[in-house]
Parts: sequence; C-alpha cells; structure tokens
Amino acid sequence: LMVWLRRCTHYLFIVVVAVNSTLLTINAGDYIFYTDWAWTSFTVFSISQTLMLAVGATYYLTFTGVPGTATYYALIMTVYTWIAKGAWFALGYPYDFIVTPIWLPSAMLLDLAYWATKKNKHSLILFGGVLVGMSLPLFNMVNLITVADPLETAFKYPRPTLPPYMTPIEPQVGKFYNSPVALGAGAGAVLSVTFTALGCKLNTWTYRWMAA
Repeated sequence: LMVWLRRCTHYLFIVVVAVNSTLLTINAGDYIFYTDWAWTSFTVFSISQTLMLAVGATYYLTFTGVPGTATYYALIMTVYTWIAKGAWFALGYPYDFIVTPIWLPSAMLLDLAYWATKKNKHSLILFGGVLVGMSLPLFNMVNLITVADPLETAFKYPRPTLPPYMTPIEPQVGKFYNSPVALGAGAGAVLSVTFTALGCKLNTWTYRWMAA
C-alpha cells in the first residue's frame, strides 16, 4: 500500500507542478502584445519562466534521480503551452504570431549539469541554476525574432483581454539599453541558483511527508 501511495503521490505532484508552471507562464511569450513595454515584459517574463522551469524541473529531476527527466518535464510544459496557444489561433491570430516560450534547451543543460557532476545536488544547484538562468532569455529571444512583423501584427490583432488603457498608442524602443536578453540572463544567472535550490528543497519536503 505504501509503495503505491508514494508512487501515486509522486505522479500527482509532477502533474500539479507541471500544470501550475505552465499556467503561470502561459502568456510569457506575449511580450509583443505589450508594444510600449515589450523589452521590460520580456525581462520580467524571462525571470518568471526561469523560476517555474528551474523549480519544477529540479524537483522532478532530484525526485527521480534520473538525468533526462528535467527535459521531459520541460516537454510537458511545452505541450501544455502549445495547446493553450492554440486558443489564440482559434481567435484568428496568425500562426506565426503565436510565441511559445522555449524551455527545452535550458532543461537539457540542467540535465547535463546533473549527469556530468555524477548527480551532485550542490553542483546541480550552482552550475545548473546558472546555466538555466543565462540560457533561457537567449533561447526565448531567438524564438521571438522568428515572429513575422511583431509590431505590425500587435496593432492589427489587439489582444482581446487588454483593457483600453493598456492599448498601445506609440511604441517605445530602447528599454534597458536595448538589451533585454543581457539583463534577463544576468538576473537569471543569480536568481536561478535560488530557484534550483528551492526545487531540491521541495523534493526533500515531499520525501519527508511521504515517509511519515
């Protein structure tokens, strides 16, 4: 009974963490809707995505102890997001305007750090955290620049959930010295270490709760 209880709890936690991670980052690819504050949004969203990816993937990775599960976790998040972004398409937005945040490469780096250090949890926190934090804004910007004419499209297809006072009037440029990737990566490199440590701690708490 205890074996099955633990096993079911494990899967329940994975689903809950993955679903909530996706829900919290579901609009994180929509910086282009906020044309006045696109780069600011990009930086803030990069950090929020890093948080949810690092915490969830690390929790899953240390729970199973199998390198590769962080990537699997990121894949779950990505698929959930594809489905959610399909709603934008259903609303009439062009397909090449639906930005899906890229989590997989950063999760792969997390797996690599865990595997290369022979499953050393402290190295995972330090190296894996820095790698995720620095890489995620970069991959997301690569994803973003593949969108055709984001500014024109943002005006042509205003986001239905934006209240009138947030509707862009005059686009601004040069936010954060025109380097949102650098700022996001710099902040992410520091913060992701804490995020990854939290993922490990959640794993410890889960084990203790299940063993009681």
